[in-house]
Amino acid sequence: MSSNQNQIKLVVDPVTRVAGHLGLTASVNTDTRQVINDDAYTYVTMFRGFEVFLRGREPPDAVHITSRSCGVCGAAHANASVRANDMALGAVPYPLGQSLRNMAYAMTDMIYDHSIILNVLEGPDFSAQVIQQYYPTWWATAQQTKAEYTDIHGFSTIADIMTALNPFSGSLWVNAVKAQILAREAGVLIYGRHSHPPMLIPGGIGTDLSVGESLFSEYMYRLTSLTAWVKVIISSWMDLANFLIENFDYELQGLTYENPTYISSYGYESPVLYSELGESDSEIYGNYDNLSQNASEGPQSIFRPAIVRNGELLSKSFIDLNVGQLEFVNSSYYRDWAKITSPFSETDPIGNKLAWGLTAEDGTPLYMYHPWNKTTIPNPQGQNFMDKYSWDAEPRLVWKDGTIWAYETGPWARLHAVAHFHPSSPIVKNGKIHITLPAINSIPSWLPSGSMPEWTVEWDPPNHSTTLSRILGRAVDMAAAIFAAWDNLQYGLEVFMKNQTSPKTSRPWKQPSFSLGVGQYEVPRGTSRHWMVNKNYSIANYQYQAPTTANVSPRDNNCQGSWCINGQAIGPFEMSVINTKVMEEVPPSQWVGYDFLRAIRSFDPCLVCAAHFEIKGKVNRTLDHVITPVCNS
Repeated sequence: MSSNQNQIKLVVDPVTRVAGHLGLTASVNTDTRQVINDDAYTYVTMFRGFEVFLRGREPPDAVHITSRSCGVCGAAHANASVRANDMALGAVPYPLGQSLRNMAYAMTDMIYDHSIILNVLEGPDFSAQVIQQYYPTWWATAQQTKAEYTDIHGFSTIADIMTALNPFSGSLWVNAVKAQILAREAGVLIYGRHSHPPMLIPGGIGTDLSVGESLFSEYMYRLTSLTAWVKVIISSWMDLANFLIENFDYELQGLTYENPTYISSYGYESPVLYSELGESDSEIYGNYDNLSQNASEGPQSIFRPAIVRNGELLSKSFIDLNVGQLEFVNSSYYRDWAKITSPFSETDPIGNKLAWGLTAEDGTPLYMYHPWNKTTIPNPQGQNFMDKYSWDAEPRLVWKDGTIWAYETGPWARLHAVAHFHPSSPIVKNGKIHITLPAINSIPSWLPSGSMPEWTVEWDPPNHSTTLSRILGRAVDMAAAIFAAWDNLQYGLEVFMKNQTSPKTSRPWKQPSFSLGVGQYEVPRGTSRHWMVNKNYSIANYQYQAPTTANVSPRDNNCQGSWCINGQAIGPFEMSVINTKVMEEVPPSQWVGYDFLRAIRSFDPCLVCAAHFEIKGKVNRTLDHVITPVCNS
């Protein structure tokens, strides 16, 4: 930390309790306690190489190679990749196969990941250890404030919830570790392994159903305990968030954009509708938005697409979301490929011009910046915040009117999308998220008895993405996962029991001479996007973006519209810091930056997924690794 009269430069590098390597620098006025002149930057300091070495491999390999991007969200990439493969190779699962996919994913990523981020990674920022030292007024008030949902979670006061978030000793922290084990066990029954699921294959899933009844029974056993656990988590975080909003003006801390600006896509697709998408890339792609219709039987699709720009709904189409995707590298450590490579395709599988057929100011067709046409060319250099400063690229959306903007994605976004724009989603009622979690007759000893009765979670996603709305969105998202798990368990078991001797889960995939595939799938951190170009059953090009790729995006000048800030598109991480006030009750010289870090961690960052880079040749370097205490920055 450096200081100059009433200004300090706050640098947190590395930001801990995130997946991967992230840095933050911000100039803060010590009088107003806010960022000066938008001078806040987040940057990815690690490199990867997946997109490069996927070229030339058989398409199904991508499912299992991209999974290795991360040891936490491997199944997230595997699921997005398998959907790109389904499309490119012209094969979709039978309904039972899709139910199994949904069942596994609800457990091994959604419940597993959200439990960890809320209580182990994000939670310590709100723990008694931190609040007592840096926010003593909060602590004094928390000790006197009764918890509204004490009948469910068992905590008497808000201070009790904060104490439960203390690392290694708090009950929420400790029990999150127990719960994530249950969730992973439930998913592994289907996946075979986590976080790199070998059973996911194009056109289906390779789960052994020779002991199917036992599989469904063992899954249900774990699901019952996790249903009770989710009640505890949601009620605890609702109490904590309401306390901070009502007493300490925390409602708009960590705001990204003044008006909602985000994307969402499909998640937990209807098994029946997904199984009917088609038998070629053009059929599957062209029929994709049928997933928003009402299925004749079985579970309905829960999460659905939306493109929202500056508060305006532009589209509810998966196809539009793909056509408008761009990726730039003006502020990233890569070379621009658009003028030195040839396009793989100027159109999508049904003939729509990518990027709406628009051109950049220099005459370059914008379809060259669509991920199907991107080539990853690393360009390492010194960090310069006025030029290139991050290994993360710059995902942007372009609309038919030529406007370009940065956007965010995440649980808050997808819940806002279905609540406001998809009233037929099964988790929506009267414009709100409305999910009834069933009664549980028996629970583990580490869960409170109040988690046993039926409880209906109702939440109206606010029109602002803030630190607390993102955290609450993640908590409520766990209820959606529990709903999907029960729904698909019941349907999958019914289908299996009708044909136990030869249950159908998978269709054989094809080997077309040329095809395109895209998987845009809702995962714990938001929308994961994978693009594949297949030539003669070989990957000609592969690009993918984790949710964090968009959220941690560095700023650049590719912005057209009234929402631009000084002509720039600024990514969600940086905007959340710019719109955060330091509330630590200690002298500026002792500031840690907890309010900034809460804003960033509320996205559940995964930088190992966000950055992809290849480095060749011999490199000699020395690494000094400092172990940072879990409650420190």
